[in-house]
Amino acid sequence: MSKQVGRVLRKAVGKVDHSSKLNTNIPAGMALAGPPLGPMLGQRGINIAAFCKDFNQRTKDIREGIPLPCRITPKAAEKSYELVIHSPPATFLLKQAAGIQRAAMNPGKEVSGRITRKHLYEIAKIKLADPPNALLTLQQMCEMLVGVARSCGIEIVDRLDPEEYHQFLEERKIIVENQRRELQEARDAKMLRTG
Repeated sequence: MSKQVGRVLRKAVGKVDHSSKLNTNIPAGMALAGPPLGPMLGQRGINIAAFCKDFNQRTKDIREGIPLPCRITPKAAEKSYELVIHSPPATFLLKQAAGIQRAAMNPGKEVSGRITRKHLYEIAKIKLADPPNALLTLQQMCEMLVGVARSCGIEIVDRLDPEEYHQFLEERKIIVENQRRELQEARDAKMLRTG
């Protein structure tokens, strides 16, 4: 009797979907079948070539190489997927607005760049379009971005003088190069100790 009940329950429940959602950043227009994306998609039973073609088509109007957070939900029964593409990460947008490549190594102790309140407001409007932020107000989004900017060492100001800021960025390049050199020396010293 218990075996028969077990068979009936298995039929009623159907096949359990053990595939998991995939959260990853993919550069716009640059989805490739190779690692790391290809194996992640293959493990979830998604047609890799079809996904890459679909993603690249959907992101063709975005400048190539911009990182886009993607939420991919496999649908095992149909061997398909649901793809949600978000706007670029807040740190990427803030660094682009500030005109910098790298955030501060010591946030709070050094300033890596500056943006205006207008920049912050425009980035907040972009980020509000993402589904996870749908319930936030513009003010809440701006407050979140202020925290992200602070963690990157980006200062928010009312006005920016282009000439002064250009001078600041030139001075900042020297600081970044010195930091890079110090990091490399520390790595080299560690390799000598462990080698």
